[in-house]
This record gives sequence, structure tokens and C-alpha cells, in this order.
Amino acid sequence: MQKLIADLQASNIGEIRTNERLAPYTTWKIGGPADCLIIPGSKEQVTEAIQFLYQRGIPWTIIGRGSNLLIRDKGIRGVVIKLGSALDTLRFEGAMVVAGGSYSFIKLSVLAAREGLTGLEFASGIPGSVGGAVYMNAGAHGSDVSRILKQAEVILDTGELVVMQADDLKYAYRHSILHTLPGIVTEAVFELQAGDRNEIAGAMAAYRDRRLRTQPLQLACAGSVFRNPEGGFAAKLIEEAGLKGKRVGGAEISMLHANFIVNTGEATAEDVLTLISEVQQIVEQVYGIKLVPEVLVMGER
Repeated sequence: MQKLIADLQASNIGEIRTNERLAPYTTWKIGGPADCLIIPGSKEQVTEAIQFLYQRGIPWTIIGRGSNLLIRDKGIRGVVIKLGSALDTLRFEGAMVVAGGSYSFIKLSVLAAREGLTGLEFASGIPGSVGGAVYMNAGAHGSDVSRILKQAEVILDTGELVVMQADDLKYAYRHSILHTLPGIVTEAVFELQAGDRNEIAGAMAAYRDRRLRTQPLQLACAGSVFRNPEGGFAAKLIEEAGLKGKRVGGAEISMLHANFIVNTGEATAEDVLTLISEVQQIVEQVYGIKLVPEVLVMGER
């Protein structure tokens, strides 16, 4: 590992940190260290980093804004690439919006609304990056990324830069082909429509007010933990099973929204995973439905 670190530091592919604690890089504020963390300063450095690792047969893990992500307590072995300002770009081309992979998905929706473009209102409450949203087919309020994405630029794990059309991503509920085709979304093009600024602003304000009333946004959390089962809502099942407020260590099912698990201060990944498992068992016993987590779990067991 020391030889790898030295080679990385000499390669000019960004900032290199060793044994870096990853909890501060996640919205849950949970997670052990990375052996090596690379923070590229440009898209070119992202590409060079991937090519460097591919040529040496070294696996890597990518993290963006750290939402919808649980990093295990032992951390992540090998190399982690943290996307930041390198891909934090945005431009409007008529009704097309071209956003960098690390651009805030919420901020994107706000700026699109100011331009009088409709289609991204659903994103106004989805934390995380554009790249993460494309990867997960993020959605809310009856819409999702698949409905507005035109194409995405992706660096494959070989270091090759490709452009994938929306159909190429094989979108399904909270899923894309990128779950099995390792790569980094460097840029996404969204096709929106001209709309009425007042109507767009009104819809977004209503979504915002609802979030503030129903979600524990003042506490460290990762958004919805479970996918909604077909024809139903995970939060409703969890609440009706009497699980609001259930706690394991520092992890607690929110009293405000039953599909949120909050870090009350000192939660570990093991606390969260145990609570997830217990919720699954109880809901399955009561309703015969196995809830499927939508949180991405990374790291050493």
C-alpha cells in the first residue's frame, strides 16, 4: 500500500489522503476509514485516476455527496475516489440542462425553476449529487430521473469515457445498469420543458413545506431507507407495525417519518444494519412483505 500511495502522490491526479475517516463525507455521519482517499481537482484528473488504477488492477470505490449511503464501521479497503469540485458544473442550453456529476441535485432543481423550466420539481427534496441521482434513478412525487434524462457521460472502470443514452441505462425503480456496470457519471443532460415560473415555484414550495413537516431533516440521516413495495408505502407498513421510535444503539426509526433512520449522535453502521434487519423481520412477520433497502452499503464486514 505504501508503494501505491507514493505512486499516487507522484501522479498528479488530485489530493491523496491516507487512513481517512469517511463518516464526515456521508449525511449519516457514519463510517470507518479509507486506506486511501483520492480527491481529484478536475474531470481530467478523475479520468487519469481511473486509468492509473485500471492499469494496475486496483479496485476503487466512488462516493459523491454521501447521501443514501452507509459505510461500514471498518471502513473501505483500497482506494476511494471522492468527487467534489472536479465535477461541480452547470450550464443551460435552452430547455436542456447540462450538469456535472457532483453538482447538487437540489440546487439544480432550484436553478432550473428560476429559468422557468419544469420537470425537476420532484428533485427539490432529494439530497445528493446529479451522478448519484442518475445512478439510482432517484425520484419522488410520482416522477424520477428516467423521465427527464437525455444522456449521461460516464467514465467506465477501464478509464474509457462513453456517452450513454437514457435507454442505455436500463432504468427501473431506483435502479440503473450502472449498478452492474462500474463507472462514474461525470455529466448528465436533462431535457426539460418551458413552464410557468409561478406554478413551478408553487409546486416546489409545497414539496418543501411537506418535507419540513414530515422528515427529520435536522438530524443526520440518509433519506428513505427502504424501497416502497409495489402498491404501497414502506413508511406506512413500518409505522403500522408500531416501529416508530424503535432504537438500536444510536440508530433510531424517526418519530417523524418511519422510513427514516436517524443517527441520534453516536450511531454505528452496525446499529443501523441491525435496525434495518429487525424492521425487515417484523414487517415480514406482520404483513408478509419483505422490505428491500434502497441504501447503498459499502465497506469491510
